[in-house]
Amino acid sequence: MTALDLSSPVAVVGTGTMGQGIAQVALTAGHVVRLYDAVPGRARDAAAAIVARLDRLVEKDRLTAADRDAAGGRLLPAEDLADLADCTLVVEAVLERLDVKQQLMRELEDVVGEDCLLATNTSSLSVTAIGAALRNPGRFVGLHFFNPAPLLPLVEVVSGFATDVTSATRAYEMARAWGKTPVACADTPGFIVNRIARPFYAEAFAVYEAQAADPATIDAVLRASGGFKMGAFELTDLIGQDVNESVTHSVWQAFFNDVRFTPSLAQRRLVESGRLGRKTGHGWYDHGDDAERPEPHTAEPAQAPAYVVVEGDLGPAADLVALIREAGIVVREEEEDHGTRMVLPGGGQLALADGQTSVEFRDVVYFDLALDYRRAGRIALSASQDTASQTLTEATGLFQALGKDVSVVGDAPGMIVARTVARIVDLAHDAVAKGVATEEDIDTAMRLGVNYPLGPFEWSRRLGRSWAYDLLDDLHLRDPSGRYAPSLALYRHAYATEKREGTP
Repeated sequence: MTALDLSSPVAVVGTGTMGQGIAQVALTAGHVVRLYDAVPGRARDAAAAIVARLDRLVEKDRLTAADRDAAGGRLLPAEDLADLADCTLVVEAVLERLDVKQQLMRELEDVVGEDCLLATNTSSLSVTAIGAALRNPGRFVGLHFFNPAPLLPLVEVVSGFATDVTSATRAYEMARAWGKTPVACADTPGFIVNRIARPFYAEAFAVYEAQAADPATIDAVLRASGGFKMGAFELTDLIGQDVNESVTHSVWQAFFNDVRFTPSLAQRRLVESGRLGRKTGHGWYDHGDDAERPEPHTAEPAQAPAYVVVEGDLGPAADLVALIREAGIVVREEEEDHGTRMVLPGGGQLALADGQTSVEFRDVVYFDLALDYRRAGRIALSASQDTASQTLTEATGLFQALGKDVSVVGDAPGMIVARTVARIVDLAHDAVAKGVATEEDIDTAMRLGVNYPLGPFEWSRRLGRSWAYDLLDDLHLRDPSGRYAPSLALYRHAYATEKREGTP
């Protein structure tokens, strides 16, 4: 069975922000839409709000007046659940409580026909557990829209343990017919996006908690070096610290307190203090009308070195060789069997973040991963208290000569972007190995759902198949809590490559 016919009425139960958004998507696709809310009068108020948004689309020339009038005529507030009896799809977007959703599903099953597809827009609860309340859970599926639903293209189509393949297929094709980009996934905590995105926040908070860098600097590095649209601190201020922490806590608990998903104590304190972000005027940042945004740490101008010696292949940072030469700095390349690094004129070393710490070595400065070293506007450097000041100065001057702002952070193994990307890649491989979703759907979900510059597998191919495993393995040796232990799936991925290349 394919997508629902446009002549088929659909219903949305729950008329908050998400319910209204989903209703608008179905409405503009051409369906008759019935709106229901248990609170009297809310369905009519929601219908009026949706029509007002359609009016604004007409004002912006994104919708014709005729289409708006036709859509308004198809939008029908419902006074009772019984008014949904003829619908072929009902999507619930009510309170995120398992008992509330289960009770609603039991009531709906007594009202709608046997061929009606029932769906939940939950972002944190088990689709399987909600569907268990039904006599026929095979027709129940998760349809996780992203907020705002009319604008964001991604829909996670989630199959519960008992969901029929035909039901999942109907839901998938329906989302596509509505102009969305669906991805299929199994019923796992966080689904695709909220599961794999956890390290983006967690690693930024961990660097902050280790006092290696302040929020403004970490955000600037994630944006200007990592290529992310927003940093973790500014993004969680936008989302709401309470909302973001709740999702993290839900995923952590659902995975039986797996250390890889452990919530941040610093964020907990922020929530406890009532500093929830933009909606309260203060979060990680002060959002008051007169507040000044803190500036990231930026190193003072330093003299560029006359030359660098490049030993071995710089791997993901190989583009730096051409950039250094273009800046007029002499590059001497030497073969090296036991590592990759740059040696500066003072004898200090400059190396790409690899999960080790600067303090372990006599005189080394680490530099962070960049999505594109040519386009990156900022590079982070990491040094220990034992690093020679000349080495840090030469490393700073080198990257400034390439046109980069330089942020010097503490001795954080894996730095900022590198450890974040490595953990995202690891969770993505683990998800595929456990049947959560395909590589293609995970890449699509992370690009569209959270606007990542690359999907995890695109990043993995660019960085080299063993890069993430090697970095996490080094991190795990230095923090054996299990947080950075690479998954078996990532190990197999890296080892299979090495074996094919002849490694014993």
